[in-house]
Amino acid sequence: MRAMVCEELGSLALKETPDPEPGPGQVLIAVEAAGVNYVDALFVQGRYQIKPPLPFVPGSEVAGTLPSGERVLAMCGLGGFASHVAVPEAAAVPIPDELGAAEAATFTQSHCTALFGLRDRARLRAGETVLVLGAGGGTGLAAVRVATALGARVLAAASSGPKRDAAVAAGAEAAIDLADVKAGARGWSEGGVDVVYDPVGGALADPALRSLREGGRHVVIGFAAGDIPSLPLNQVLLRNRTIVGVDWGAWSMGHARGQRALLDELLAMVASGALAPGTPGMEPLVAAPKVLDDLLNRRVVGKVALLP
Repeated sequence: MRAMVCEELGSLALKETPDPEPGPGQVLIAVEAAGVNYVDALFVQGRYQIKPPLPFVPGSEVAGTLPSGERVLAMCGLGGFASHVAVPEAAAVPIPDELGAAEAATFTQSHCTALFGLRDRARLRAGETVLVLGAGGGTGLAAVRVATALGARVLAAASSGPKRDAAVAAGAEAAIDLADVKAGARGWSEGGVDVVYDPVGGALADPALRSLREGGRHVVIGFAAGDIPSLPLNQVLLRNRTIVGVDWGAWSMGHARGQRALLDELLAMVASGALAPGTPGMEPLVAAPKVLDDLLNRRVVGKVALLP
């Protein structure tokens, strides 16, 4: 098979390797598309809390076909940047006809995080207002779509015109520059938003927290800005605000039935037309190093899929 192999941290090389042999309870997927996520770049750079032994093949999200011809998507942890990957049989989930391979390969992580974070952790209700930070990236656009599907009004905050345009196209009611988070959100929502969806962290976390109305919830997804912020807890106390942590990845691994129900619900939303995930950018497998670098430097609008 063809695979992008990390033999030393910080680099990837296209290699021909033997096809994986499925073990007991596993199935072999012929990969048609592999989703590229921020965590994949962290793995290759050696900056993630889990450090797999070298060499390894990154890539946590794939879509393709089983030997039977059935179309499936799967979260595989590692090994996705390849033409074939073996996964537990239960991890191979049938793809609805409404999703192509590239859409399916870039769907699970971002949309499950959004639904779990917004509905299950922040208890978002229809009619509430949501400020999505980093709304032009894959994680942010998924949050825009899911919040809109849940009946919320969405304000997108993103760093460039194309990213703000993408967020509005995904369902945001309006979009602002990241430099205008506090004033822009308060003005748009007439005093403060109900929920902040924050995958960025860093210097944006403080003004985002201050943009919340009384009783608002600040949903902490991650720290794409690189810095873990220290938030002023008096701003949480003064207006009865809440900070909500969301680690969908750890939750999904410890709650297999709950995760399958969450994913099945999202796929049903796609099949019914309630949720439209959008078409990602598509690149050949060999372009993985450039795509990962673009992700780390925040040059990507939406998601990208690698096509083996």
